[in-house]
Amino acid sequence: VQLVESGGDLVQPGGSLRLSCAASGFTFSTYDMTWYRQAPGQERELVAGITSVGGITNYADSVKDRFTISRDNAKNTVYLQMNTLKPEDTAVYYCYAVHRGFRALQYWGKGTLVTVAS
Repeated sequence: VQLVESGGDLVQPGGSLRLSCAASGFTFSTYDMTWYRQAPGQERELVAGITSVGGITNYADSVKDRFTISRDNAKNTVYLQMNTLKPEDTAVYYCYAVHRGFRALQYWGKGTLVTVAS
């Protein structure tokens, strides 16, 4: 089982990035997917999630109207489009998968670093 994040980079405030998380080794379409982030010295926090059924999304208040989560089950990939980035968005972004019916089945990626600075 693997979750591999990519797309992290250094970007200026106000810029955009798209993160990707490629999944393998499990039936991606049956898993709810979530992006978390962890800033230096901070606890890991939920950024955005998308369900396996219906593609229902939810967002942290701090990223609403700026970030968009989406998934492509044919490509076993979940995305996070991040717009109007702020310095406080600087963090390592992690991909998390949990089975929609059996919550004990869960996996984490190793993260990708996003740095927002001028």
